[in-house]
Amino acid sequence: MAHHAGIEIRHSKVCRSRTSVACSCRPTYQASVWSPVEQKRIRKTFPTLAEARAWRSEAQTAIRRGTLRAPTQTTLREAAEAWLAGARAGSIRNRSGDRYKPSVIRSYETSLRLRVLPELGTRRFSEIRRRDVQDLVDRLLAQNLDPSTIRNTLMPLRAIYRRAVARSDVAVNPTTGLELPAVRGKRDRIVSPEQAEALLAALPRRDRALWATALYGGLRRGELQALRWTDVELATGVIRVERAWDVREGPIEPKSRAARRKVPIPAVLRDYLVEQRLDRPGALGHVFGRPDGRPFDGTTVDARAKQAWRRAGLEVITLHEGRHTFASLMIAAGVNAKALATYMGHASVTITYDRYGHLMPGNEDEAAAMLDAYLMRRAHPRAVRTGTTELKTWRSRLS
Repeated sequence: MAHHAGIEIRHSKVCRSRTSVACSCRPTYQASVWSPVEQKRIRKTFPTLAEARAWRSEAQTAIRRGTLRAPTQTTLREAAEAWLAGARAGSIRNRSGDRYKPSVIRSYETSLRLRVLPELGTRRFSEIRRRDVQDLVDRLLAQNLDPSTIRNTLMPLRAIYRRAVARSDVAVNPTTGLELPAVRGKRDRIVSPEQAEALLAALPRRDRALWATALYGGLRRGELQALRWTDVELATGVIRVERAWDVREGPIEPKSRAARRKVPIPAVLRDYLVEQRLDRPGALGHVFGRPDGRPFDGTTVDARAKQAWRRAGLEVITLHEGRHTFASLMIAAGVNAKALATYMGHASVTITYDRYGHLMPGNEDEAAAMLDAYLMRRAHPRAVRTGTTELKTWRSRLS
């Protein structure tokens, strides 16, 4: 066998090269590196010499950094089961350091069971390459799966390998650098103040406070389900978001540390909450609970709202779109991005900018008006106090 600096060329058993004749097969290339810590040789076989050399170079660097170990017999299925068990127990957490929500763990488990493990489950965890994952993506795309479904399929695999790299179980994360189909999702609907008012008016009285809290408070569905009257401070005008609700687990911790927050109660929302309180004088549990004391059933509430809005000739929205509407109304009212990030329960203001930046003032007319107003306030404070006529006159002079 010929050698290329730590790489062996491996011919088939019937190849003529074994009798000193020219090669008659498609050889593979086995690269190897020595791990002094474990006193083991790490080997990996590739179809091309270039791939073998590239892996060997990466592996040598990883060994020097202490980020590569000799492969084990653990399969991807076994690694996935161990990861899911750790996530359920809370010993494995997301990148923010928070526990994974039960619904996220269930969705990860479903993606793994339906699409990932049937393809790669029996493969050794440490030997799966980027090419293998890319092949999986290509096969899913050939099945005409939605691009967002394909990306969601990879999310648990990314989380598993991200942890493995951090723990030095593998040297290279095979889920990075993939070619993925573009996701062209439609933007969630946002309603105007007038539309919000009409939507609420068309609802049954018992559902108005719930939808008003989505539209004017921005709470997530699970936060609305878990909200208790002890979390609503009508006197001080604050809603304290302390927990969320999972359909199987019941009350759970909020989505993240940032999700545990205080949300201001505007006057328009306070009226709906007071009405809700007066309608249920003896209820001390969930704000939007059922007669038996349990939180509202999302499917029932959605169906009831759709029926009411269609009967009134109004376009249907979802509770999550109500949350988006809250963000748009706060932006239109001039609330700064940092404060909005806090009220929305976002982990960082970057998330707020990414999701709602397109709604924030920024076009030429708005920017000019804001600058004019600022300069007018500084140069002519009396004019600002007495009205807008002077401001318009001043702007005309500038132009």
